[in-house]
Amino acid sequence: MFQKATRQKSKLRLCVSGPSGSGKTTGALLLADAIKCDGRVALVDTENGSASLYANKFDFDVLNMEPPFNPVRFVELIKSAEESGYTVIVIDSATHEWDGAGGCLEMNEQTARAKFRGNTWSAWSDTAKEHQKFIDAIVHSSSHVICTARSKTETAQEGKKIMRLGTKLVQRDNFEYEFTLALDLVHDGHYANAIKDRTGIFADKPPQPITRETGELILSWLNDGKSTEEVLISFIADMSRAQDIESLTSIYKSGSASLIGDSDSLKKLKDEATKNKLKLQPEETT
Repeated sequence: MFQKATRQKSKLRLCVSGPSGSGKTTGALLLADAIKCDGRVALVDTENGSASLYANKFDFDVLNMEPPFNPVRFVELIKSAEESGYTVIVIDSATHEWDGAGGCLEMNEQTARAKFRGNTWSAWSDTAKEHQKFIDAIVHSSSHVICTARSKTETAQEGKKIMRLGTKLVQRDNFEYEFTLALDLVHDGHYANAIKDRTGIFADKPPQPITRETGELILSWLNDGKSTEEVLISFIADMSRAQDIESLTSIYKSGSASLIGDSDSLKKLKDEATKNKLKLQPEETT
């Protein structure tokens, strides 16, 4: 059953990419600090503790992750941060999940040797599933998630000046498609170019450095809509008016899709659906 679309408050899914020295970590922490409000920021550092160099500028908790950088460990850390109540989770960087020691590329080689007689193409049937779990953990997180990712570096000459440019993300192809917003930074001036933007904030605007004001604009966009509680109340009201099991099931499925990632709201929705289903069940005759 189709229902009227409703704009809901949402959680940020952001990728900040760029070559070495382009300001990925600083940009990610600036944005995290702006959108956390009264919450806390958790940062997973795969870069040998480099994020802690910014501890005098930003307030965040850090976990220095050591190899292996396999997808399962990233998923566990995201869930742990959620359960600990962190408002924003920063993964610095997501490149290691793909191209680091024990990451997907290395995992695939090992799987190929162990299960597929060295056939790396066939091994991707296993590796892709593990990588997708990492993507799902980001997309369905109950926290805001910001990932940084390295870009392969190329140089270009402009007059007498040599510029360092990021070209292709060091992650799986189309990784940036999974995010609400993807910003690519250049080394010179730390300018951010939006390569994907569902927010519309960067539409028709020239590249510009990431600032706290950038984060405040993003936060305003995220909060433009109904809260989870308002959406839940609306679905419960719709279920109470359902005339048959089929329509009740449809409303419940729609609500589950909208509230995914919020376990408390999903439990309330399920309890309400069960209660209404019992009301709609025909009484057994003896």
